[in-house]
Amino acid sequence: MNSEPLLRIRNLKTWFPVKKGVFARTVGYVRAVDDVSLDIYDGETLGVVGESGCGKSTLARTILRLEKPRAGSILMNGEDVLTMTGAQLKAFRRSVQVVFQNPQASLNPRHTVLELVTEAMLAYGLTTREQRQTDAAKLLDDVGMSPDVLDRYPHEFSGGQRQRISIARALSLSPKLLICDEAVSALDLSVRAQVLNLLEELRVRHNLSYLFITHDIAVVEHISDRIAVMYLGKIVETGTTAMVLNSPAHPYTRLLMRAVPRIGTPLPEDDTPPVEVSQTKELIGCPFAPRCPLADDYCRLNTPPLEALKSPDHLCACFKAG
Repeated sequence: MNSEPLLRIRNLKTWFPVKKGVFARTVGYVRAVDDVSLDIYDGETLGVVGESGCGKSTLARTILRLEKPRAGSILMNGEDVLTMTGAQLKAFRRSVQVVFQNPQASLNPRHTVLELVTEAMLAYGLTTREQRQTDAAKLLDDVGMSPDVLDRYPHEFSGGQRQRISIARALSLSPKLLICDEAVSALDLSVRAQVLNLLEELRVRHNLSYLFITHDIAVVEHISDRIAVMYLGKIVETGTTAMVLNSPAHPYTRLLMRAVPRIGTPLPEDDTPPVEVSQTKELIGCPFAPRCPLADDYCRLNTPPLEALKSPDHLCACFKAG
């Protein structure tokens, strides 16, 4: 792993104002991403895992500059993403592509497969109208599909095939970083495994880096080199996959692992409702304290920092860890 990350995020905050009254005055903020710092290196997969509503997708949208952050920095190869304009911004958007959760919604139903996978290439001047049939066939072959389907429309395919088309479209600009936002959660289990294996093959073949967002810790176990666990807009634990899954330090990580269904094992009880991410007032103390069986008064009044445990690569935000 190189010493300098491909993508460096520091103290990123993306808050959404909550407005009320006739004059639409701001009465609070939804702290969707709250002081997040992450690194992604060349050729690696960073899995971001957490419950729905914890801020994972907002983090991805902020990296893509689809949301404007309140504070923090995003650096791509040392360049400040948040100040990019013109040709520099266009080059950044070519180097970072995204695969969404629902391919049926993200693929234009009125476009053929040929148009879907080559539209961006035409816009960036990477192909011509005479050459795009050949280029599209290569992209489809890369994701395990026949070029015979180029004249067909998205509704003619299964969910797994549509996701393969989405992946081919994302690869069309030869990106360095691919953001997969719940890219397999809508697929059947057998198809999910096929798509995960395909993503692994493509990562090696094209020297890609992945930011893989999911609520399923079993999925990140399969595909990730490192894992970041997110709760209420904050990273509560991060480390290599082996460190986090073999020695989970944060109570929330352990809860996520116990929630993975296993034959003959009852699901864990968790009667305390989660604190909603739409909380408009700043949380005091540890955000997980209302659900944590280990929490005491000190936890409820103080916010734990994200600190290294026995290894400098294994960080956890919990006073009871270690």
